[in-house]
Amino acid sequence: MSRRVYSFDPPDRFVCGAIGQPGQRTFFLQASKGQQVVSVALEKVQVAALAERLAALLLSLRERGVDVDWSREPDALPLVEPVFEQFRVGAMTLSWDEGREQVLIEAREMTDADLEDEEDEADEEIAPVRADDADGPDLVRVTLELADAQAFVTRAVAVVRAGRLPCPNCGEPLDPHGHFCVRRNGYAH
Repeated sequence: MSRRVYSFDPPDRFVCGAIGQPGQRTFFLQASKGQQVVSVALEKVQVAALAERLAALLLSLRERGVDVDWSREPDALPLVEPVFEQFRVGAMTLSWDEGREQVLIEAREMTDADLEDEEDEADEEIAPVRADDADGPDLVRVTLELADAQAFVTRAVAVVRAGRLPCPNCGEPLDPHGHFCVRRNGYAH
């Protein structure tokens, strides 16, 4: 099957969101421009990592003298429904285009190589996917202004934190049906 590249330069909207009850949520990145809406599924830890690295990039740029607007309010609207998963994200890249003063985020479709065991990955050399490979994994490419990137970070952090509350003893998420806390010798909390 031929590779699909969804490019939003710039998008009308780029947000993360989650569908479902805490503890069973599915996380999405959603980009839209005009009538085109693309939603890709990913793990909560991937959303958190993207927000963390994007925030670090913005702070680094500010330290280098690049003007970052920190006052932009995050998009508070829900994901555009119906949410149709184009693919599940395997890897993401984040880069800074100094000439355009914009952030580039790419989310690549999960491949068989992403599913391999970590031990196997350490032993084998995995060939990188070329950007121009017509048979490579699908890709979502989003270019953001700095204020939009900052607003994305704010929303992403809120979405990640909106899940189950952590146990005050061990920090693991509390389950609504009871939590067996390791710091309380397995007694229900």
